[in-house]
Amino acid sequence: MIDRDPRLAWRGLSLKVCNMTIIEPHIHMYSRTTDDYQAMYAAGIRACVEPSFWLGSNRRYAGTFFDYFRLILEFETVRSRRFGIDHYATVAVNPKEADDPGLVDEVLAGMGEYLDHQRCVALGEIGFNNITANEERAFVQQLHIAAAREMPIIVHTPHVDKLRGTKRIVEIVRAEGLDQGKIIIDHNTEETMPVARATDCWCGMTVYPISKLTPQRVSDIIRTFGSDRMIVNGSADWGISDPLSLVKVVDTMQGDGHDEQTISRLVFDNATAFYSQSPNWQPDFDIQPMDPREFQR
Repeated sequence: MIDRDPRLAWRGLSLKVCNMTIIEPHIHMYSRTTDDYQAMYAAGIRACVEPSFWLGSNRRYAGTFFDYFRLILEFETVRSRRFGIDHYATVAVNPKEADDPGLVDEVLAGMGEYLDHQRCVALGEIGFNNITANEERAFVQQLHIAAAREMPIIVHTPHVDKLRGTKRIVEIVRAEGLDQGKIIIDHNTEETMPVARATDCWCGMTVYPISKLTPQRVSDIIRTFGSDRMIVNGSADWGISDPLSLVKVVDTMQGDGHDEQTISRLVFDNATAFYSQSPNWQPDFDIQPMDPREFQR
């Protein structure tokens, strides 16, 4: 069931709030405000995972990557906990910045300590942006880094020419002989889902207010392809996005006739199963928000 929560009225939203616990498995909280954390907690989100991503301009030095990794692994964990949400992160060179082989090699050479961090639960996101040879080189390198560490992997399908990129991702994963059960192919659409579902990988879907998927499209995809190994996320980066997308997915799917077990599998159980392949994934769903007057920098 979903109830309305007056604590979210300040956002100017007539927002509905889940009575089930939600995991947000892919969200870029670096780009979000503390107001978003408050709204996420009020809406039922109790844990989140933040994959490494592009910061708005390309980084020029390996050290700027390392500073960013430390920020999402340490400070962001503290910031989220103040608002009742247990925060984890994943580390990688994002495909949007993978076209400089020299810089990529320098970052990968120093990335180990961040992959070993107790708040790191996967390597990602990696994959394609423009589907270039350099992106593929960085993708394969990082696949093998993760495989050597037996880590889960988040793979980013490209925004443009998504079907071709997804097909190439699947070809590489198969050719490299990787454990597909440790891989999620993310940002799927109706077009790419048959390709991703033909593997043993997990399949991710992203909900945005304008681009990517709507909650109704997610509902329709689940009706067509089932909920096994399917995970939905809000991503919520610099663009027009919504950190409460999963609450709206739950609401839509309930109204669309999906049973509670299917919905729970999509917004909690499958994320738990995927990230539990990392020993670092031990979320605390009972963190209580702090009084803001007690915050320390």
